[in-house]
Amino acid sequence: MRSPSSWPGVLVADALRLEDTPSLGVYIHWPFCAAICPYCDFNVHPVRDMQAADWREGYFLALAHGQTMRADGPVDTVFFGGGTPSLMPPELIADLLADIDRRWGLAADAEISLEANPVSAPQAHLQALKAAGITRLSLGVQALDAAALKFLGRTHSLEQAEAAFVAAHGIFDRVSLDLIYARPGQSLDGWAQELEHALALAPSHMSLYQLTIEPDTPFFKRHAAGKFQMPDEALAADMYELTQDLCAAAGLPAYEVSNHAREGHACRHNLASWRGGDYLGIGPGAHGRVSTGQARVATHALAKPAAWLESLVGGGDGFLEKRRLEPVDIQAETVLLGLRLVEGISMSRLEAEGVALDGPRIAGLRAAGLIAESPHKLAVTQAGRLLLDRITDAVLAD
Repeated sequence: MRSPSSWPGVLVADALRLEDTPSLGVYIHWPFCAAICPYCDFNVHPVRDMQAADWREGYFLALAHGQTMRADGPVDTVFFGGGTPSLMPPELIADLLADIDRRWGLAADAEISLEANPVSAPQAHLQALKAAGITRLSLGVQALDAAALKFLGRTHSLEQAEAAFVAAHGIFDRVSLDLIYARPGQSLDGWAQELEHALALAPSHMSLYQLTIEPDTPFFKRHAAGKFQMPDEALAADMYELTQDLCAAAGLPAYEVSNHAREGHACRHNLASWRGGDYLGIGPGAHGRVSTGQARVATHALAKPAAWLESLVGGGDGFLEKRRLEPVDIQAETVLLGLRLVEGISMSRLEAEGVALDGPRIAGLRAAGLIAESPHKLAVTQAGRLLLDRITDAVLAD
């Protein structure tokens, strides 16, 4: 393995934690799925390619390498994403958390999240996941409608989804329910009934995403061939507004574009990332952002599981890309990620990072009701979140 000091433009972390060093999270990507959904463009691979014993070494080697990039802790959050990380053996999860604790120390109140598929989340397995150290479960239900589940390629039934959520709710203190809406053929009334059904289950957190058609997915080909039509922009906007209103009325206001939570139940791992925190990206295709003490580094792991594992076992680092972020890159990320949050970005942080803003354009957006009226922060209104991409581009000075 090459010494970190030989990476182009990257400086080794000081062993002592600087006062302005961001919080540290660890994202662990488990890329294997029992079935690959037709809308998914994540780095996922069939479970038949997975032998858990073969991958243990890779994950431990990747954590060891991560420690060379940032040696100081503690780790405040760990997020097992995928893929379907609920397919991971609970003993592997426990061993990885023990290794993280040994290397950086896990904070006493660390949030340990894991994404789960209802069909891989029977009650006994959920109990084993909790015993392994998981404190927060994100359940990928995706729809509470039998026809929609079939269309989305989900392998669970409506009854299995509800049973899995009820079981998870009885085991974990923090459970998120994930749904996809603005689906072909879905009406505004239909979405209202489905969302009210979900809210009646009393989740403490919900991730609610509008369906998007991504390149290189089966849905992209089917949509291009005219096999189905997506809702028009006006209906999608109405669905978004309805989502905000129903969730807020149920005590789960939005804290991010697609995420809603009761007070104290926002996902701390994602919040830290959107606020510019550090996170080590562990696993095939995982992205990371790490502050070395004198630089901020972006990492992107090799996507193909076999290539990632071969690199690490062979003495490499498993990365496709590792680069030092320039100030302009950091500034753009601050705005891109920070404006996703309802809280926005403090003006003091923008000034400290040297972010150049376009005052006249911001004034125009504020007059149009798309930017919040506040001298102390830059935040997008609920109406503005429907136009977030355009607003993000507009607020930065040319």
